[in-house]
Amino acid sequence: MASFIVEGGHKLHGSITPKGAKNEALQVLCAVLLTSEEVVIDNLPNILDVNNLIDLLRAIGVEVKQLAQGKYSFAARHLDEQYLHSAEFMQRCNRLRGSVMIIGPLLARLGEVTYSKPGGDKIGRRRLDTHFQGMANLGATFTYDTDLSAYTFRAERLKGTYMLLDEASVTGTANIVMASVLAEGTTTIYNAACEPYLQQLCKLLNQMGAKISGVGSNLLTIEGVPSLHGAQHTLLPDMIEVGSFIGIAAITGSELTIKNVSYRDLGIIPDAFRRLGIRLEQQGDDIYIPAQEHYQIESFLDGSILTVADAPWPGLTPDLLSVILVVATQARGSVLIHQKMFESRLFFVDKLIDMGAQIILCDPHRAVVIGHDHQVRLRRNNMTSPDIRAGIAMLIAAMSAEGTSRIDHIDQIDRGYEDIESRLNAIGACIRREA
Repeated sequence: MASFIVEGGHKLHGSITPKGAKNEALQVLCAVLLTSEEVVIDNLPNILDVNNLIDLLRAIGVEVKQLAQGKYSFAARHLDEQYLHSAEFMQRCNRLRGSVMIIGPLLARLGEVTYSKPGGDKIGRRRLDTHFQGMANLGATFTYDTDLSAYTFRAERLKGTYMLLDEASVTGTANIVMASVLAEGTTTIYNAACEPYLQQLCKLLNQMGAKISGVGSNLLTIEGVPSLHGAQHTLLPDMIEVGSFIGIAAITGSELTIKNVSYRDLGIIPDAFRRLGIRLEQQGDDIYIPAQEHYQIESFLDGSILTVADAPWPGLTPDLLSVILVVATQARGSVLIHQKMFESRLFFVDKLIDMGAQIILCDPHRAVVIGHDHQVRLRRNNMTSPDIRAGIAMLIAAMSAEGTSRIDHIDQIDRGYEDIESRLNAIGACIRREA
């Protein structure tokens, strides 16, 4: 199991460019199953979750060609239906949560799919009800096999319908949209997720011949079509990487430029960091963060302590709360971090407390951070990454800490961040990977 050895206290300088968006990649990769024609996807990040999903597609029978770095072509001409019922297929699905989004495309294409409960981050309960109910609304039936620990979905022909989702699940919406594009009739999805990456999926599907309207809103209308054709698609930069780099620059007091961020797709993210007192400027499609010795957390207008909470888009993505929490430990002032969606994502704060951070964990969802204002630096620590986002938060803490820290189980970080140590070392960090 690999580890990072992180020497803290180094200032960063220069520029860094985010890679393609992991969450978008997992969605559009599943969409290639909807057509037998070639789909070309560019700007794919070289990370574990994406590579594992590409390997799964290849095993299913998709022809995969690497055209250039980060650019691949996919052709799902002949799917191996025997493999789709194999124990190996179930095991692969179980190890990759993003694989849940193959249910919709395979059900629409083949009329049947057996799927094992997916794995992924251990960040609390992540129910699949929205996915399953969406397939049922389209006319599918599903049964559970206790021996295989797997679900089998069947539908001779999916039929369009109106549905009101019980939650604005991003992956749930993506799964339902992909199933609906080949369904008979019109499907209307209300309370649909509308994150930029879901919008990107809809744009790709429309390029492939789908008829989806309302893209960017929470009300999607999909007119089913008989078949889809090939297309080309380029991923957006990863907004979570952008937010992570803003946090790294702030907590280390560094001057940094983040290049090609697709600023219009960042939503509330820049303002969330500004509320912590971090200065950042939009320069074309770049973000410039000047070096700051101090940053002051805002209060609400009535003088009460600021609350930073996650919410469905266009609210703040939950994937950045761990980063914001770490950055707040060296701010001037206090903030309440409210992680509404996942009940286990704040449990890593005990490691930050060991490093000298002043944090009160109120319950599994809320933590109060009292900033040190850089008057007291965090101390070195030995840590283990429990998930992708806590892992990057630990890395940020270690980069600002006094002394040399160790972070184990960094394959979790590798799942979401491509070659992160080399990219940060190139701008002044001191991080060593140890096998």
